[in-house]
Amino acid sequence: MPANILNLPAYKVLRVEETEHDYHIRAEVAQRPSHCTNCGSDRLLRYGRNEQLVRDLSIHGKRVGIYVDTQRWRCQACGKTFMEPLPAINTKREMTDRLVVWIGQQSLRRTFASIAEDIGLDEKTVRNIFRDYVNELEKTVRFETPTWMGIDEIHIIKPRCVISNIRSNTIVNLLPNRDKKTVINYLGNLDGRHDVQTVAMDMWVPYRDAVQAVMPDARIVIDKFHVVRMANDAVERVRKSLRESLTPKQRRGLMHDRFVLLKRERDLNDKERLLLSGWTANYPELGEAYRLKEAFYGVYEGMGTPDQALARYAAWQRSVIPEVHDAFADLIRAFTNWQPQILAYFDHPVTNAYTESLNSLIRVMNRLGRGYSFEALRAKILFTEGVHNKVKLKFRRREVMADDMAGRMAMFTTFQHDAPEAEKNYGVDISTLARLIEEGRL
Repeated sequence: MPANILNLPAYKVLRVEETEHDYHIRAEVAQRPSHCTNCGSDRLLRYGRNEQLVRDLSIHGKRVGIYVDTQRWRCQACGKTFMEPLPAINTKREMTDRLVVWIGQQSLRRTFASIAEDIGLDEKTVRNIFRDYVNELEKTVRFETPTWMGIDEIHIIKPRCVISNIRSNTIVNLLPNRDKKTVINYLGNLDGRHDVQTVAMDMWVPYRDAVQAVMPDARIVIDKFHVVRMANDAVERVRKSLRESLTPKQRRGLMHDRFVLLKRERDLNDKERLLLSGWTANYPELGEAYRLKEAFYGVYEGMGTPDQALARYAAWQRSVIPEVHDAFADLIRAFTNWQPQILAYFDHPVTNAYTESLNSLIRVMNRLGRGYSFEALRAKILFTEGVHNKVKLKFRRREVMADDMAGRMAMFTTFQHDAPEAEKNYGVDISTLARLIEEGRL
């Protein structure tokens, strides 16, 4: 009798055939049914056979097909017939349970096509197993609701809403879009939403409206990163407005040197300072725009109270000359329309700017994955093993009364839990995720 190469005790291996790429394994159920599945009677008669092909995990790098010799039975008591059950087999997929689990786990790290080729399946089958696996993860994996929440956008095929835990530097969810209805639906069904204290976001009205509708007590803070970026955008507008007055050679030079205009003055090296002085000396409007950009950073660098920040901003706004006012109009308008939320930063200096760094990494992952759907990329980001920031339980001191050797009551301290608590999962650690994407392991 061949050894049980399958390592499935519920089956008896009858014969093993090995080819260049595959193992064909003939097997039967080791334990025959003793009672009717309909009425429970033990009066059973054999009533024909059927061979079923079941896929299994690869062995020695070769694909595995199990040909199970399945017995049909007839009950003499009720007259019903039934096929003997196949233990450890997913009848919906015609493969072993362990293969279904393996495909689900692997599909978070590998392409569907590579898994299908390894196992000898259709890629659509792998995709369907992946979808079922993710649906189960959605039910079982729970991330802690952040007290400091970030709401931002990330580009995966198109703009999506990303929810982050600012304190833990983690991602807790990715929403299919950034519409108000979608965000309200998510926040409205969030456990512990009333414990959210601060929400950092960009200046996207649907985010603000959603938070105010569902979590009115949470303090909305406009992320500093999104505000100061508008000052850089203003410099870019001035630079582009100069192109028509330049020669082709000058245009190429200004395009090449644009990084100098976007860089902070304190970070320029000697060569870059020389380039900057040349452009600003020849084009005063560009120099004025650069000065205003640097001065706007000063609104934040001074910190202090919201009133002090507002005074610095007012002084900055008065210094904007008419020649470049149009370039800075969006920034001035945004500060006016979002003033309470922008100034809230000076009481609550929270930022989720780190999520911006993921955009380029996600694009790389999408390209390497040959065009994953959003659902696939979302699952890979949220559920891949090893990327979660988890906190294990710690023992707490608890005082317990007990009799000492003399029969007197004595107090002693032991380490144990007052009440069991579940492990806390704070979401996907962004630095770990970025590292895995850069290393090509996701």
